[in-house]
Amino acid sequence: MNGILLYIDPSVATYAIQAIAGIAIAGGAVFTVMLRKFKKKVNKAFDIDENKGKEVEEEIKEQ
Repeated sequence: MNGILLYIDPSVATYAIQAIAGIAIAGGAVFTVMLRKFKKKVNKAFDIDENKGKEVEEEIKEQ
């Protein structure tokens, strides 16, 4: 026997693609959350104000 032939059912391939995509999306979300937490801690440790220089509008009060 020269080689092994495998048959992958299309439904299994679709399921595998969805699983891989789900893992990639979840991993990206976890990475983004961890990055934001890290940046917040670094900014706090070095006393960096990320809102410095931003304009803030006054609230509109109803009369």
